[in-house]
Amino acid sequence: MKITVLVENASACGLPAEHGLSLFVETERTRFLFDLGQTDLLARNAETLGIDLDTADFAVLSHGHYDHGGGMKAFFSLNDHAPVYVSRYAFGPHYNRSGRYIGLDPDLERSDRLIRVGDGMPIRPGLTLTNAPGAPGVVPVSPCGLKRLDGGVMRDEDFRHEQYLLAEEGGRRILFSGCSHRGILNILHWFRPDVLIGGFHLMDHPADRELTDIAKQLDAYPTVYYTCHCTGLAQYAHMKPIVRNLHSISTGDSLLL
Repeated sequence: MKITVLVENASACGLPAEHGLSLFVETERTRFLFDLGQTDLLARNAETLGIDLDTADFAVLSHGHYDHGGGMKAFFSLNDHAPVYVSRYAFGPHYNRSGRYIGLDPDLERSDRLIRVGDGMPIRPGLTLTNAPGAPGVVPVSPCGLKRLDGGVMRDEDFRHEQYLLAEEGGRRILFSGCSHRGILNILHWFRPDVLIGGFHLMDHPADRELTDIAKQLDAYPTVYYTCHCTGLAQYAHMKPIVRNLHSISTGDSLLL
């Protein structure tokens, strides 16, 4: 499996970066995008890297926030056939703590390119989407100040629109998680993957004793982590000496797994 980072918050190779995430994944059987970034940057960076987005068989949207789905229109303009798998809750109105809308472009909600996913579904041999329905957590899920509009009432976000992609290839379980809003420790408990790729949503967490405890729990798993985006630079630096298998990825990076 080859994974190329088209969009991430930072860049170490000279390519432009933005707050968001988009990965181009090539497996033994298929090519796809996991998340689509915030703007058309995924398309521009793909062209620079020699990646033809028209070769993608499908795309997966991890959740309904603008920094993961904002590049959907650009993707549609370059690829006229690939469906995009989204949670059935992805277009629910989502807001940040200050009340700013952080959801998807509502004009795209009626697109016939979207495949709406409930609790999960197999999408290709060895590739399964799931939101871990009914799975008990080991830590509480914090809304982190985020809100959703439900029946005209603003409620704390419960991240029902978040889904994960489990890839099974070469005898390994590789999990893709866009932001891990439902708790990175919960997600590890549910899936116990060999490799986990994605953000940990710890960027607002102080580098304190509690973060040290989170890092120790991450290290207790044999999982290899490639993290990015919403983990936070200071938080990553704090955890890196504790978590033996913790690595960072940024725009333009390529992984061979």
